[in-house]
Amino acid sequence: MKLTLRVWRQKNADADGTMSTYEVDGITKDMSFLEMLDTLNESLILSGDDPVAFDHDCREGICGACSLVINGEAHGPERTTTCQLHMRAFSDGDTIDIEPWRASAFPVVKDLVVDRGAFDRIIQSGGYITAPTGAAPEAHATAVPKPAADTAFEHAECIGCGACVAACPNGSAMLFTSAKVNHLNVLPQGAPERESRVLDMVEQMDAEGFGGCTLTGECATACPKGIPLFSITRMNREFVRAARKRG
Repeated sequence: MKLTLRVWRQKNADADGTMSTYEVDGITKDMSFLEMLDTLNESLILSGDDPVAFDHDCREGICGACSLVINGEAHGPERTTTCQLHMRAFSDGDTIDIEPWRASAFPVVKDLVVDRGAFDRIIQSGGYITAPTGAAPEAHATAVPKPAADTAFEHAECIGCGACVAACPNGSAMLFTSAKVNHLNVLPQGAPERESRVLDMVEQMDAEGFGGCTLTGECATACPKGIPLFSITRMNREFVRAARKRG
């Protein structure tokens, strides 16, 4: 396949960015989207140009580092991570727009790389769980009901890629934050910090400059791991309950 790529290029956080156009040839349908970008960068390096900076790590759909906006959609036309998007989703002669996440809380570092440290700070604000130290406890010492375990596992699937923020018209991080809150709050081990966790994490989310949630549902639609929209309403109930107790 031969493709025309319109790629966002930005030297650093303080520089102005612009869309640059490149032609790539010899792309096969079995290539992943990142392998296609590797091909582009090889040609840029051979011609003496600066390669396009983009984030990646595992390339297995696990870490979420490879986040991109492709033709206006978070991670592209399929509900998966960018690294698991393959070129069979496109056709010969297509023009593809490639941009970084667009959110004030995710400042551009260079080209397609953004700083998602805001997510790390939200998680850190949630603290730890209370657990006894010493010898390893018995495997069944703390009974976890099956529904609670299922809900915890469902929310633990969040990989923090940021697609929810990129897809949200308000740039909200409510789906991400709710996944992290609900993951621990539904478990007995997370009960002692249940109230402080939700209050502190929502407060940190607001402090990072994310937009407000209006439950449009775009976040859940774009999430490659299928975090459900009801995760937000569950967290809202937790937040209201905790806020009333705090007074």
